[in-house]
Amino acid sequence: MSLSTDASPFVSPSNSLRHDWTRQEVRALFDLPFPELMFLAQSVHRVNFDPSEVQISTLLSIKTGGCPEDCAYCPQSARYDTGVDAEKLMAIEAVLAEARAAKNSGASRFCMGAAWRSPKDRDLDAVCEMVEGVKALGLETCATLGMLTGPQAQRLKDSGLDYYNHNLDTSPEFYDHIVTTRTYDDRLQTLDHVREAGIHVCCGGIVGMGETREDRVGMIAVLASLPAHPESVPINMLVKVEGTPLAGESALDPIEFVRTVAVARITMPRSVVRLSAGREDMSEETQALCFLAGANSIFYGPKLLTTPNPGRDRDRELMDRLGLSPMEPT
Repeated sequence: MSLSTDASPFVSPSNSLRHDWTRQEVRALFDLPFPELMFLAQSVHRVNFDPSEVQISTLLSIKTGGCPEDCAYCPQSARYDTGVDAEKLMAIEAVLAEARAAKNSGASRFCMGAAWRSPKDRDLDAVCEMVEGVKALGLETCATLGMLTGPQAQRLKDSGLDYYNHNLDTSPEFYDHIVTTRTYDDRLQTLDHVREAGIHVCCGGIVGMGETREDRVGMIAVLASLPAHPESVPINMLVKVEGTPLAGESALDPIEFVRTVAVARITMPRSVVRLSAGREDMSEETQALCFLAGANSIFYGPKLLTTPNPGRDRDRELMDRLGLSPMEPT
């Protein structure tokens, strides 16, 4: 069976980047027969990356709980009773000790997350010191701290921050069903500030929140049509936490999740696509399909901020069985 007419422009996995993806084109990719979609994603992946390498990151919550936002998926929101207590910002040396342990375990990037709507300048002073210290250990640095102003993004850049994570979460149409305390444009504005400061962008979304395939199409279309593709694109599966509005959401079909990863790979060929939250509940077979679909990054360690993640031993064993090795820092 040949590829559909709508998808035919994507057959040749060229190394050129496009920033004019239409929803019709992205939808045509989602609708491909699964073998054809996987073949195309793997073909694009091999043009741009070594298919046997996976970038390893570790994520640490440096300030947990008490967030004023109402993101329906998040156990750190102060609006929900999830058993996550508000904590103060971690001490700098404690963060650096975690970074050393992450490096010794094979991580090449250390990500620091804080449950803020946006950081206060006094908090940013400490975060910049953390970034400088992690950078001095020879690790790539990443932070996710909420919305940023232009000057705040520049301060983080000056401290040595390599990546800033700020997800779009979902499509513009479904966004108000998930978050009401900030707008889609707020998120895009922070991405603009980060890009203008010269920091690499880490931006993706969450699937399995009750959205339709058309919402997944919309999210990928927005990401792939940004003036510059995010250097890192995390694709998260919803982790259902008791006390959040999405705790009872139905599970997303694993094949649909793999399709989302594959379409992200095809439309953003040079981005690192991260198989992110939700791996604790994924079978090894689903994870293996995600790697075949072009995912080439994972978070290493037993916890992602406040939710479970597969232990390092499990990840090492799976990577060994699949013949995958850690990617060296760029």
